[in-house]
Amino acid sequence: MNSAEHRNLLTKAYNIKNRFLGMYKQANAGHVGCSLSVAEMITFVRFGWMKDTDEIILSKGHAAAALYSMLAEDGTLSEEDIKTFYKNNTYLAAHPPVNKIKRIPFATGSLGHGLSIAGGLGLAQKLKKTDKQIFCITSDGEINEGSTWEAALFIAHHNLNNVVWLIDRNKLQGYGRTEDVMKLEPLDKKLEAFGFNVGVVDGHDFASMETAKLKAENSNLPTAIICNTTKGNGWKMYEGNVDCHYLAMKDDQYNLVLEEVKKNFEKRLIAIG
Repeated sequence: MNSAEHRNLLTKAYNIKNRFLGMYKQANAGHVGCSLSVAEMITFVRFGWMKDTDEIILSKGHAAAALYSMLAEDGTLSEEDIKTFYKNNTYLAAHPPVNKIKRIPFATGSLGHGLSIAGGLGLAQKLKKTDKQIFCITSDGEINEGSTWEAALFIAHHNLNNVVWLIDRNKLQGYGRTEDVMKLEPLDKKLEAFGFNVGVVDGHDFASMETAKLKAENSNLPTAIICNTTKGNGWKMYEGNVDCHYLAMKDDQYNLVLEEVKKNFEKRLIAIG
């Protein structure tokens, strides 16, 4: 990744965050922290990896605002569409809808189903002998679901190396820390034992994710990338705090997080030169 590409991804991520923070504020809605943890991941997949013909499935559908904001950034949705978020008769509901918006192939948010969908799509493309890739972003909490492990077995059994599974490993879920609710570690070893090419990256760092991408492109196995993230990343008062899973922003909190996100963006731009 050269500096121009890096700057472009940083700018895309900033625009996406700025937009969905505004969406959450006007809707007085929660799940801000979930979107902040996944923002760089969804930016990298869409603008740094996937082709226009590929599919992306956001299994952690409660971060729908991040997905909608990304779709506005790539021109699929308009800014007028974005203004309807959470309103009556909108297509931009709290969780992604089905058969309403281009690039959202399935409704998600009932956790634990996204990877199964990705496996089915991946097998279909294998049978059709296409080069289409399927990207699936899950939370770490939904790995508690047995359906996720069944899907992992299916993907590995059929060697669906056209499936890329990205795990938002922020270590928090709705009822507390993942390791307290149901221990996942050592997650990388478990996925390797299933037959995945496993990468462990900083899910807020594009260069780190680029390394996993290159490794995936040189592997004949399905890929699982554990993206270590922070829930509420950039919202200083709630970073790593389960409260940001649910809380809506007050005016002062909204203004502060906008300022913090902007400062972090400018700092990272300076760092890459």
